Amino acid sequence: MGPIKQNDHVTVTYEGRLANGELFDSTENSGPLTFEIGSNTVLPAFEQELLGMKTGERKVITILPEAAYGLKQSDLIQTFARQIFGKEIVPQPGMVLGLNLDKNGKTHKVPALVTAVTEDQVTVDFNHPLAGQILTYTVTIMDVTDKESTA
Repeated sequence: MGPIKQNDHVTVTYEGRLANGELFDSTENSGPLTFEIGSNTVLPAFEQELLGMKTGERKVITILPEAAYGLKQSDLIQTFARQIFGKEIVPQPGMVLGLNLDKNGKTHKVPALVTAVTEDQVTVDFNHPLAGQILTYTVTIMDVTDKESTA
């Protein structure tokens, strides 16, 4: 198979690390990932870096926050009165809660990381957990299949 191009089906193994070396994602336990180039299954910047690669090739890809999950936005860190959580939820720092937010007249349930808890208040962060992070992937192309040959 030739180099990877738009709409090809690609199977990869990868390891994703933060700038401090911490592993945040890997196919080691889940097995290889197969997806179609252009399907928005993975970050567009990740896909772009795969274009032109061939089966068996390995590459280190660095993706800046702006091309990954964005910069951390301070307006997405909010403090709420503790009593809105009721007695059944006892917020703790590090806990992820599903909270309802209204946006454009619609209610959406979104994950929020509890960052601080006092007697009266709970501070939560609605940013994506990888917002503001530089992501480095080590990717190996396991297989490339032309979309026409899979139809």
